[in-house]
Amino acid sequence: MQFPKAIQAETSVHQVPGFSSEEINRIAEQTFQRYTAESLPKRKGKGVAIVWFRNDLRVLDNEALFRAWVSSEAVLPVYCVDPRLFGTTHYFGFPKTGGLRAQFLIECLADLKRNLLKRGLDLLIQHGKPEEILPSLSKAYGVHTVYAQKETCSEELNVERLVSKSLRMLVLSSSEGQCVKPKSTNSTKLELIWGVSMYHIDDLPFSCNSLPDVYTQFRKSVELKSKIRSCIKIPTSLGPAPSVGDWGCIPEITLLGLEKAKVSKGMAFVGGESAAVSRVYEYFWTKNLLRTYKETRNGMLGPDYSTKFSPWLASGSLSPRFIYEEVKRFERERESNDSTYWVLFELIWRDYFRFLSIKQGNSIFHAGGPRKVKVNWSQNQTLFDAWKDGQTGYPLIDANMKELLTTGFMSNRGRQIVCSFLVRDMNIDWRMGAEWFETCLLDYDPCSNYGNWTYGAGVGNDPREDRYFSIPKQAQNYDPEGEFVAYWLPQLRALPKEKRHFPGLLYIKPVVALKFGNTKIMNNKTMASTADENKWKGRKGNRTQ
Repeated sequence: MQFPKAIQAETSVHQVPGFSSEEINRIAEQTFQRYTAESLPKRKGKGVAIVWFRNDLRVLDNEALFRAWVSSEAVLPVYCVDPRLFGTTHYFGFPKTGGLRAQFLIECLADLKRNLLKRGLDLLIQHGKPEEILPSLSKAYGVHTVYAQKETCSEELNVERLVSKSLRMLVLSSSEGQCVKPKSTNSTKLELIWGVSMYHIDDLPFSCNSLPDVYTQFRKSVELKSKIRSCIKIPTSLGPAPSVGDWGCIPEITLLGLEKAKVSKGMAFVGGESAAVSRVYEYFWTKNLLRTYKETRNGMLGPDYSTKFSPWLASGSLSPRFIYEEVKRFERERESNDSTYWVLFELIWRDYFRFLSIKQGNSIFHAGGPRKVKVNWSQNQTLFDAWKDGQTGYPLIDANMKELLTTGFMSNRGRQIVCSFLVRDMNIDWRMGAEWFETCLLDYDPCSNYGNWTYGAGVGNDPREDRYFSIPKQAQNYDPEGEFVAYWLPQLRALPKEKRHFPGLLYIKPVVALKFGNTKIMNNKTMASTADENKWKGRKGNRTQ
């Protein structure tokens, strides 16, 4: 679905979700009420528990938060602004978190703080490394357990190990006020809770080390043998919180070493759990778009061709199990069809990449990928800069890269096309593309990002090699009128529609020739030659967007 003509002007910005802040708050409160349990098991815990928020910036269906509440008399929610998140990427030194995602994160934290305050808590925000902050807080407040969401990739796992080690070394005060060496009975424990996927890791019909190497085998197995757990209900009040003198402030983006980022055109995503559940409400219930999702999901222009849930899923502002329950409610109350299933199909892809990251470890970040493929990749900086800046001379590539730079988002179809162009037509090291996406994407998470790039580069666990996306073919199929490229490259707007994708001397000279570049004119339409038909025919979807 495209932008309405009224907002196709060069400077148009479309907020996602498209509600006012008052409407977002109203929808969020109604959603919270549906997931609030009036009668829960009596709270029997003692002392103070910390909830260490990581990539789970939500209140609904947050087991770490619920377990902390059950096990304590007071809950201390903590977020650590870890300077490592604002460093540089591993191989090529790009900013690890770009300005747009940092701004989205700030909005997520502000919304989380508001939602906690409404339920008797607050969010303590501290700048520094978790392995230094959490032990200090644990000692100050006599914390018995730090609860946090379990992660799967090496950088996050290393932080978990450092936190656990620091807590074990902690000296707590005894009940008589004397300092004693930590023992199993008086040291602060780190309790890691699985909460990132739709299917729980403990409910898989196999261990992660025995995970099928083909997605279809994984999907069929979990659909047949596993059940999706229900969302966790929350109590009316999560309080009290311990007495804290200074709860800290939501960070300003300049304090993170970044410039303030503002979307100038395209889609502007609102960060936070309230916006996340409002987007689900908007897409499913207000606009009734779930019923046609499968037909529209490969669109490229506008807010409504796909769900756009992925930025909130990546930050943990939205639970995949909540989406599942809303899909099932839609099927009961309105319609059940291929489209309603397809949203779940792509959430299973997201799960698959998460579990694969456990099985494959750091190989998903290596040049040869999990299959250890030997490829003589180029790292030509001039060509790469043309790709990342949207200056390749191919409007379909350039428009997608301009959208990424401007909004922090790119369609699923666009991601596959620009990946294929970088690795197949340019022969550039796929890791450069993956790390640039890590910088720019609002919905970046290491499992989905690097999982998808290893697939696209032909180094992932996949029976098909050397996938190729023909630009003429993709343009004809997914932007036949050239509306998408004309929106992001306004200089093409004046051209006849059939010229927008291949404007010749009226646009930038292409920086490379296409690997399969032969085209011919058929019925006044540019078509790809049959030589480039080796594309992702079996690739039904790879993330919820």
